[in-house]
Amino acid sequence: MSITRRSLAGLAAVLAVAAAGSAQAQDWKSKYKELVLAAVPDENASGMTERYAGFVAYLSKQLGVPVKLRVANDYAAVIEGQKAGNIHIAQYGPASYARAFMIGAKIEPFGMQVNADGGKGYHAVLYVKAGAPYKKVEDLKGKNLCLVDPNSTSGNNVPRFAMDKMGIDPEKFFGKVVYAGSHENAVIAVAQGTCDAAWNWWNDADESNLKRMERKKMEVAGKPIMYSDFDIVFTSDKIVNSPIAYLSDLPADLKKAISDACFNIGTNDPEAFKKLTDGKAQPWVPTSHKEYQPIVELNEFVDKLKKKKS
Repeated sequence: MSITRRSLAGLAAVLAVAAAGSAQAQDWKSKYKELVLAAVPDENASGMTERYAGFVAYLSKQLGVPVKLRVANDYAAVIEGQKAGNIHIAQYGPASYARAFMIGAKIEPFGMQVNADGGKGYHAVLYVKAGAPYKKVEDLKGKNLCLVDPNSTSGNNVPRFAMDKMGIDPEKFFGKVVYAGSHENAVIAVAQGTCDAAWNWWNDADESNLKRMERKKMEVAGKPIMYSDFDIVFTSDKIVNSPIAYLSDLPADLKKAISDACFNIGTNDPEAFKKLTDGKAQPWVPTSHKEYQPIVELNEFVDKLKKKKS
């Protein structure tokens, strides 16, 4: 093979591009010496820490900078943290992502969770104790209801939308309406008898928050929480699955590195991903805000309901 001026010039151009790319990577690493990941709290703090430990370690290795997990007290903490730019990557529920977008957080959803069977949706369900006399929402008049968090999709917004369609104003219909703070706490409240019914997320009979609690061998007053100890008296229409989002102003190569790591975790670190999902999901797939515009509209509807009552 003969070396010509043209081939040398081409090689120089390739090397220059590679050098520029390497320099760009070094540039973002000098600015972002560590990254912060947070997720809306659908379980208790120790459970969140344990579930995300492998994923955080995996991201740190893939990105070449430390990734720190921020365990939030509530959904609003994640929303406000991304708006302030203090949380670089966040795993949301659909409604909490939409709320962050609505209040001006500069974020981009890049990945959507995928169910084990390839589905991209889940439901809000209303749990009662098995054997209770309640067979439908209307049977719970005057009883105590547990919601999850004001920014929870399956634990607040979809339930309020569904109950409004039934002609039910929760604050007038139920004896008491309380926010449990997490999906786990809502289930525990029903198990303890604090609430007669609680809203929660549910994919299908094989995967739900309640199934996760059963797998974790959680107990209430020494009694294991079992899926069979609860009945479902209402199931919503399908909700688009949850997104993971990063800050819009992150460097393009950093955003690509984050998304590539998430999309390829099933191959790169299957054990970390199994721990994160209990082996009940497939890795994220690409998504965009367009998928969540209907959830923005859902939030707007719930906001209007709130204004009517004030």
